[in-house]
Amino acid sequence: MLDRLAKTRVNRALDRQPAVVLLGPRQVGKTTLALELAATRDSVHLDMERPQDRAILQEPELYLEEQAGRLVVIDEVQLSPGLFGTLRHQIDARRRAGHRTGQFLLLGSASNTLLHQSAESLAGRVSYQELGGFNFMEAPELGALWLRGGFPEAYLAVDDEASLHWRDDFIRTYLERDIPQLGPRIPAETLRRFWTMLSHEQGGQLNAARLAAGLGVSGQTIGRYLDLMVDLMLVRRLPPWHRNVGKRLVKSPKIYVRDAGLVHSLLGIGSMDALLAHPVVGGSWEGFVIENLLSIAPRGAEASYYRTIAGAEIDLVLTLPDGEALAIEIKRTTTPKVSRGFHIAADDIRAGRRFLVYAGEREVPMQGGLRAMPLAAMMGVLQSC
Repeated sequence: MLDRLAKTRVNRALDRQPAVVLLGPRQVGKTTLALELAATRDSVHLDMERPQDRAILQEPELYLEEQAGRLVVIDEVQLSPGLFGTLRHQIDARRRAGHRTGQFLLLGSASNTLLHQSAESLAGRVSYQELGGFNFMEAPELGALWLRGGFPEAYLAVDDEASLHWRDDFIRTYLERDIPQLGPRIPAETLRRFWTMLSHEQGGQLNAARLAAGLGVSGQTIGRYLDLMVDLMLVRRLPPWHRNVGKRLVKSPKIYVRDAGLVHSLLGIGSMDALLAHPVVGGSWEGFVIENLLSIAPRGAEASYYRTIAGAEIDLVLTLPDGEALAIEIKRTTTPKVSRGFHIAADDIRAGRRFLVYAGEREVPMQGGLRAMPLAAMMGVLQSC
């Protein structure tokens, strides 16, 4: 198994806070990472999908009192929302006893649901950390990572065909078991069609009316489906730049299926040759780069895109915690070149630095303060911010 960059980050959070919530979609490696961390501490692991573990927590106060001084890892904690009040009481009691940090590591695969549940009970007691699939710093075979995606089982499969089979099974299991387990009663085939439609339009602006017409449902229903997929961290809703620049701006978010491998599986793309010949190749590359960059971006950075009605556009605006705006254009080309509209847009937002992430191998300084660089170099820039 490849080392995860998040390991150090989560370990430090456990040393600072009583509880850490580790968020990420299913099968992304949360449990593996948690068990690696737990192996270095006196710990116990519970999985709320296992009936025997749920039975252990029928009387949570009694059980957790016995575990005082140990790290308690609770998997799929969103399935037991009633636990959070108990965890708050346990944290406060342990603080009074001198145990202030590293008490609970909570794993969940439904971000908004879990954030809402935990925020009400654990305010001031918890650190939130997100774990996505492998990024390019963790899995440096760029072609395989782009084609197969970052889920560990998909990336590490023996060949492309085995990877595709794993992703197909993953999608089927999510639709038929995992999503119904969380409560929504949506026909699996309807949700698959919706997910596939989003993949066809990877990186496009949200057009709820067109999606609704394609599925034969209302625009409100499309919003509900989209909220669910965002909550499960399977889809990213990239908001438009929202500050006043005195120009008419596009206001619809851009939508990305977050894992490129799932995009390709939903569209039946099983090889690099098939990907390079497919109309989605540009959107797939753009989404892949964005997910890699956001996986390494400084904590607290805000991601958006910029587009005016007149057509000036920036693929990714990353506003750093100190307020600096980075203008990042993404192109799957070996020729470093951007349009005049990119520089107009960068001037509009007063970008501190301008970058082009392209498919070449060299860093190239260009006119207008633009710097073209490969993905690895751009990730290095963000890592040093």
